[in-house]
Amino acid sequence: MGWRRVASPPKGRPVNERHLEFCASPEWAEIIEREVLPWAVGERDLGDDVLEVGAGPGLTTDVLRRRVARLTAVEIDKDLADALRARLAGTNVDVVEGDATRLPLESDRFSAATTFNMLHHVPSPDLQDRVLAELCRVLRPGGVLVGTDGVASDTLDEFHVGDVYVPCDPAGMPARLRAAGFVDIQVDRADLSDARLGWARSRFRFIAAAP
Repeated sequence: MGWRRVASPPKGRPVNERHLEFCASPEWAEIIEREVLPWAVGERDLGDDVLEVGAGPGLTTDVLRRRVARLTAVEIDKDLADALRARLAGTNVDVVEGDATRLPLESDRFSAATTFNMLHHVPSPDLQDRVLAELCRVLRPGGVLVGTDGVASDTLDEFHVGDVYVPCDPAGMPARLRAAGFVDIQVDRADLSDARLGWARSRFRFIAAAP
């Protein structure tokens, strides 16, 4: 399957402090808005009711919510979920504390589901596949999944020391998405142009539809 577990988290937290600090930084917010989401989503219409899994500090949420009428952001970390809920109170975002391997959400609801740079923080390939199956379950028939993740490298491994870090091989993603129930699958990779992201410039995106 082309995966490897490289690091283990302190006290069970999925990301180390350096990583979490960067993921809440203005620098990362700019990269998300200028590079990551335009490449992942493009001009695609995500519909009226969108799910984001793995919201973290909410920088992808901030960009995504400007594109959609209604957004549900799921985050497993209680502190991060509470902070995001407080920050986005009164907006078009509903923040849910929950585990993406067993989403506390109804089936066949969402017009689109998204997950950005999160899948490698799920601690095993089997659990990653459960996340994919859950995303398929909560999508309406014809609903679209849009996701991105990094391609494993020595520098990316180093950045994730102390994290839960189980990188995915993009070559294996089409089969994994099919097994989760998806159709019309597209997986490709690219290097982002921003030199500041040297530790994680090589990325892949995956786009698929619920049957």
